[in-house]
This record gives sequence, C-alpha cells and structure tokens, in this order.
Amino acid sequence: MTKLIPIELIASKIYLIRGIKVMLDKDLAELYEVETKRLKEQVRRNIERFPEDFMFKLTKEELVNWRSQFATSKSDKMGLKDEFKNLKSQFVISS
Repeated sequence: MTKLIPIELIASKIYLIRGIKVMLDKDLAELYEVETKRLKEQVRRNIERFPEDFMFKLTKEELVNWRSQFATSKSDKMGLKDEFKNLKSQFVISS
C-alpha cells in the first residue's frame, strides 16, 4: 500500500533558488525512501529521460548564501556537511 505524504511536508522541502522552485537531492531521495547516492545514480543512468534543466549544482557562493538562511541549523543536522565540503549539493527542479 502506498502511503500519502502530507503536502505540508513536501512544501517545506521546496526552496526558491535562481528564481526556480527546487528540492535538495537528499530531500527528494527521502520522499522516495532511497539513499541520495542511489537517486543520483539512477538519474545518471537514465539521464535521457530528464529535461536538460532537471538539476543543477550550486556555486560555492550560492551554497554559502543558502546555508546562511539557516543560521540556527547545524550543517551536520541538515545532512550538508559533506556536500558543503565537496560542493556537490545538487538541487532538483520541482514542477
């Protein structure tokens, strides 16, 4: 049986970056109940199924600015510690 995800939970994971509504890869993976690396792996394997602008990487400056909006949050708690160090945080465009 498929469980329904409250719209408030989904909405809370949507951010406005570059004037586009997006979701973090880690949040999308959580919604699909898969590991983030598995989600990325499947996207890479099936990249032809996605529009060209389906995902993008943040620049260092964008990531720092985005993180500064969550000054009270620890990057470890947000799951961003490794992404910040490696600048591999990806966003997925939501429709």
